[in-house]
Amino acid sequence: MVNRLQFYIDGAWVDPAVKKTMPVVNPATEEPLYDVALGSAADVDKAVAAARRAFETFSQTTREERVALLTKMVEVYKRRMKEIGAAISDEMGAPLSFAEKFQAGAGLGHIMTTIDVLKSYPFEERLGSAMLVKEPVGVIGMITPWNWPLNQIACKVAPAIAAGCTMVLKPSEYTPTSALLFAEVLAEAGVPKGVFNVINGLGPDVGAAMSAHPGIDMISFTGSTRAGIDVAQRAAPTVKRVSQELGGKSPNVILDDADLQKAVTGGAAHCFNNSGQSCNAPTRMLVPLAKMSEAAAIAKAVAEKTKAGMPRAEGTNIGPVVNKTQWEKIQGLIKKGIDEGATVVAGGLGRPEGVNKGYFVRPTVFANVTNEMTIAREEVFGPVLAIIGFKDEEDAVRIANDTPYGLAGYVSSGDTDRARKVARRIRAGNVNLNGSPNERSAPFGGFKTSGNGREWGKWGLEEFLEVKAIAGWGE
Repeated sequence: MVNRLQFYIDGAWVDPAVKKTMPVVNPATEEPLYDVALGSAADVDKAVAAARRAFETFSQTTREERVALLTKMVEVYKRRMKEIGAAISDEMGAPLSFAEKFQAGAGLGHIMTTIDVLKSYPFEERLGSAMLVKEPVGVIGMITPWNWPLNQIACKVAPAIAAGCTMVLKPSEYTPTSALLFAEVLAEAGVPKGVFNVINGLGPDVGAAMSAHPGIDMISFTGSTRAGIDVAQRAAPTVKRVSQELGGKSPNVILDDADLQKAVTGGAAHCFNNSGQSCNAPTRMLVPLAKMSEAAAIAKAVAEKTKAGMPRAEGTNIGPVVNKTQWEKIQGLIKKGIDEGATVVAGGLGRPEGVNKGYFVRPTVFANVTNEMTIAREEVFGPVLAIIGFKDEEDAVRIANDTPYGLAGYVSSGDTDRARKVARRIRAGNVNLNGSPNERSAPFGGFKTSGNGREWGKWGLEEFLEVKAIAGWGE
C-alpha cells in the first residue's frame, strides 16, 4: 500500500514535521481519492541534510556502480509499470492504456537512455597540460509537474544519479502517488539512503523553501513560466544553478507543398493528445491562407473523432484535464477566442455532450485566428487548436517566431530541404519535421521564456555536472 501520509527521507518513511494534508481529487469524477501529506520548510531542511551527508560518499562512486544501480532500477520499474500507470491515470486523468504505455513508459525510457549515455560518457579529458574533470554539481532540488509526472521525474533523477548527485524531489501535489511509487522502486533497487528524498507539498511552502535553501546546489524545475521566474528569483541570493523547462505555444508550420490531409490530421491529433496538457503541443497551426477552409474541415473531423471520456472506459481517446482550476482557465480562454472573433469549427464551451461531471473539455478547433488573439498568445494547456493563415513562407516564419515562447516547432513540406531550411529559422529548442517524433537521446528544452536548460540524453547528464580544470597534470 502506498504511503501517502509520510515522506521518503534518508532511506526511510518519516512523518511530516507538521501534520497537514490535502485531498487528491479524481478529475474524471470530481471525487476525493485520498489525502496526501503536505510538507514544510522543516521537512526540506531534514531532506537536504540527508542529501548532503549522502553526497560525501555517493559522489565518489564509480561509473560501473552507478550503471549497476540504474540497471537495477529498470528491472524493478518494469515490474511496477502497470501500478505506476494506474496511479497517473487516476490522478491526472489520462486514459489508462495511454498512462501505462506512454506516461509510465516515458519514465522507463529515460532511465534506459541514461544507462547508455553513462556507459561511455567522458568524465575526464586532457587539454594541453591540464586535465578537465567533470564532477557532480552536488545536492539537486527537483520540482516536477503533473502533466507528464514520471517522464519529468525520471528525466531528472536518472541523469542526476548517473552524475553522482543526491537529490530532493517535490512532485506535483496533484499527482503524488506515482512519485511515491518511484521512491519505492529506488528503495528496492538499492539506491543508498539520502541519495533520493521525496517531500510532497505546495509550491509556496516546499518549492519556495527548496529554491532558497543554501544547502541545495542546483534547482531543476519543470512547470509554468510564471512559477519558473519565482523559482529563479528565490534561488538568486544563493547563486545556485537553475535549470528550467517551462511553457510553450508551439507553431506547426504546414507549407503549401505539404500533404495537407496528413499534416493537419497528425498536427490536430498531437495537439489533443494528453488532453492538450503537453508543454510542446503544436497548438498554433499555421496554414496557407488559401487553404484555411480545407485545413479547418480536416481538423474538425479529427476533433469530432477524438472521444473525451472516462479514463478506464473502452474507446476513450482523451480524459479530463487535471483539476477545476485548469478547466475554468481553459473555458475562459475558449470564450476569449469566441469574443475576439475566431471561428469555432469544432467543440467550444462546456463539457462534451452527455457529460455533466468531471473536468472534461470538448476538443476545440478555432479557424481564422490571428496571432494577436489571446488564444494564439497564451498557453491554453487544454485540447484547443488555433489555426492561423499565412501569406507566404516569410510570413509563416515571422508568425512562428512571434511569440514569447520557444520550446518546440513543427514543419511539414513535400520538400525535405525546404522543411530543413524553415526549421533552422524557427527560434525553438526542438523542431520536428514532417510528423517525426522526438529523439529521446537528443536534447529537450527551450529558447526565450520556455526555459534555459536541456534534458534527455547526454545533455541531461551534463546539466548535473561541474567542470574542473586541473593545470599541470603532466603526462
